[in-house]
Amino acid sequence: MAPVVDQLESVTDEDRTYAGSRFADVVAALVANPYQRVWGAKKSTALPVHQVTFRSVSSGMLRASERAVDSGADLRWGPDRQGFTRLVHPNGVCLIGTWEITERTDYTGYFTQGSRALMIGRYSTCCTETRRGRVRSLSLAGKLFPTLDQDHALPLRTANFLTQEDIGGARTDYINDAELRNAPDITATRRGAGIATLLATGSAFQRADKEPGIRQLYAISELGTLEGTPTRTPEFMRLRVAATQPRIAGANLDFRDEVMAQIFDPGDPAPKRTLTFTIEITDQGKVSGPPFRVRWAFTNWRAIGRIVFNNAVVSHNGDAVIHFNHPTWRTDRNDPKTATRVNGRKVSD
Repeated sequence: MAPVVDQLESVTDEDRTYAGSRFADVVAALVANPYQRVWGAKKSTALPVHQVTFRSVSSGMLRASERAVDSGADLRWGPDRQGFTRLVHPNGVCLIGTWEITERTDYTGYFTQGSRALMIGRYSTCCTETRRGRVRSLSLAGKLFPTLDQDHALPLRTANFLTQEDIGGARTDYINDAELRNAPDITATRRGAGIATLLATGSAFQRADKEPGIRQLYAISELGTLEGTPTRTPEFMRLRVAATQPRIAGANLDFRDEVMAQIFDPGDPAPKRTLTFTIEITDQGKVSGPPFRVRWAFTNWRAIGRIVFNNAVVSHNGDAVIHFNHPTWRTDRNDPKTATRVNGRKVSD
């Protein structure tokens, strides 16, 4: 099941005709072709590790960046139904659960108190390295469906977000200790020989959009609101594994096995536990440093809710078919008229 990587990585009719998805259909796609029939079962083959190289990134990153921003599609099957190779985050585990805001906020949409949504997440690592004890950059992308009905009959447009720890990499051994933000630090020198890949990625996203290191959150604050209704969006979001979650031991442990072990017992297909993340927001953040060493300083983080995952899968479709829209940069995050890209083109073009 080798995913496609060629000129079709750009926007296709599949992207242009997107009008929403059914939660049940996306889940069905994710669980259709797991790498291990039952995770952790004896004699299971090892999870594949998809390679990231400067050549693969530099040859297709600009088209991939434009597609990531322009396409709202939740699933991108491609002409042979095998999807597309992710150029930067090819190794991941998909999670299924709910998003819930429990505290009062001044924000709109699904940042308001009492908001609950079905959610699909993809926990991944930037580039090739997946093992504990090495430099890697852990990340969680999320997709919110504005319903709690898992069998909702009609397609729904989703709200997507992206969070990550230091884009250059970190030595976070446990997912429990990772701080995932929509505005991560960047330490390019930690990439070592992969620094050229990092620079190529940043350059492509800057050419396609504007701010390669920040992903705004307005899709969530606009979810469920009427078009033209004034909205208010937090500037920064941080996700951290809840303090009550266990720490999964194991030298050289692959992060995908670590995530799966939070929910499953090896060799048992039935979920046994949940994996919870705390949602924190703030509007106070200051950035410093050159582009190759970005540092953020935040104040007044406030916990407003949680994400609870009760199922997970490591699959081909989870690596090659599911898609998370990257919201285009807005000069004013609450004003759609200030968007950098409109109808597939940069406004300045």
